[in-house]
Amino acid sequence: MILYPAIDLKDGHTVQLVQGDFAQSQVFNDDPVTQARAFAADGATHLHVVDLDGAKSGEPAHAPVVAEIVAAFGGTVHFGGGLRTRAAIETAVATGATRVVVGTAALQDGELLSWAIERLGDGLVVALDARDGKVATHGWTVVSEQDAVELAERLVTMGVRHLLYTDISRDGMLEGPNLAALRRLCLAVPPIQVIASGGISSLADLRHLMRLPMANLAGVIVGSALYRGRFTVPEALAELGADTAQKETR
Repeated sequence: MILYPAIDLKDGHTVQLVQGDFAQSQVFNDDPVTQARAFAADGATHLHVVDLDGAKSGEPAHAPVVAEIVAAFGGTVHFGGGLRTRAAIETAVATGATRVVVGTAALQDGELLSWAIERLGDGLVVALDARDGKVATHGWTVVSEQDAVELAERLVTMGVRHLLYTDISRDGMLEGPNLAALRRLCLAVPPIQVIASGGISSLADLRHLMRLPMANLAGVIVGSALYRGRFTVPEALAELGADTAQKETR
């Protein structure tokens, strides 16, 4: 399973929100580019970057900073936040990010999503952000009546290859991931590679994810636990690698 340290951008800083609440944010690094270099130095090969201001406004607000992060990190970078138009998606592509993460558009604009699938192919990640199983949009500020799993099943038929699932109620809370919701989602969309996000608080949480019998659970995003010193990137990589080796020898 791939580890994705998170860099969430707000007002030019690396921050963490609590349950997606913009009023509850804490700055962890004034220089996101320095943070990206630090993650790379610790051994991370993948990075998840979110433009929180873009997610709220509906258009990218930190594209130049993301381009710097991509150049400084040197590995695989996923970038999302406010990508709701073709122009916004092209702006994200221009940063050099490996994959582009589209959320709100997947629910509200089927034509745009179809274009993105054709334009990006394997370079597209669709984000499903859910609260109590219902899809949330517009930077998590609007909760729809759309069931997350039902939407995910439709995405399979459209050709989506990568899915990012965030349980908003767990995000930033350090209370552990929603294993039941992840299992339900992964079972519903076996052709799609799923990345889990929200609630990771300890190395034990990583072990619990790894032990879910879901072959398509491909990655995990970690933010608060790293920034608050619950564990380090090297410790997480060692845990994930050790567990992977154990599974391969069974």
